[in-house]
Amino acid sequence: MRVTSLGFRTDVALRVLEGAQTADRGGYLVVRTPDNPDFYWGNFLLLGAWPGPGTGDGWLARFAAEFPQARHVALGVDVVDGPAAAPAEFLAAGLEPERVTVLTCADVQPPPNRNTEAEIRPLASGDDWRQSFELGVRCYGEGGPYLERRARARRRLTEAGRAAWFGAFGGGRLLAQLGVCDAGGGLARYQDVETDPPARRRGLAGTLVWRAGRHAREAFGASTLVIVADPAEAAIRLYRACGFADAQGQFSFQRPPEG
Repeated sequence: MRVTSLGFRTDVALRVLEGAQTADRGGYLVVRTPDNPDFYWGNFLLLGAWPGPGTGDGWLARFAAEFPQARHVALGVDVVDGPAAAPAEFLAAGLEPERVTVLTCADVQPPPNRNTEAEIRPLASGDDWRQSFELGVRCYGEGGPYLERRARARRRLTEAGRAAWFGAFGGGRLLAQLGVCDAGGGLARYQDVETDPPARRRGLAGTLVWRAGRHAREAFGASTLVIVADPAEAAIRLYRACGFADAQGQFSFQRPPEG
């Protein structure tokens, strides 16, 4: 199966770089991350076309067969424009539809409110990576094995030269971070833009987006920078201000573990 949507094309490329396994079933792709089974979008099915009426139960059965131990359900759809209505069977099964926006640019611009006070640099030391994990905990309100495994995957990808994680530091404390990854084919994909809640509205995220984009062009030879955002969230306005433009939609369905 040839993945055509930019969002999922770069998603799958990054998951493979992190160690995920893929299996092409013809009409869908299986993406499996054995060492992090709680990572929804490391363990999902990518459907090759929009699921038609009456096919929802079949897709749920396929997911259960591919991931018999999973407590979640995650289904992506490799289209760039989908219908407004979600399949009724998915809604009945408690799956939440999601549409996010894939934005691209050739050369990211400095943000309007560029931060000049924080120290902006790549993460490198063991203390940097410890702080990276702790910042994720502060942003998401919880830690646990999932975030620990994601933090290890970030570091492995960076040390292999296929990604760079940039941080904004104030007084030695990590206040904001993001990653930019070499997805191949001239594409670079941003990941995990996180800002400590008390440090928001200081221009840190936009400054990181700009610096990381410059790095991706120079270090990876990227000609197209890709970032994905919720169209209802404020972050998308920041990315547009840095030169990104809406390119495609990305569609998925998810049901988190019950309880």
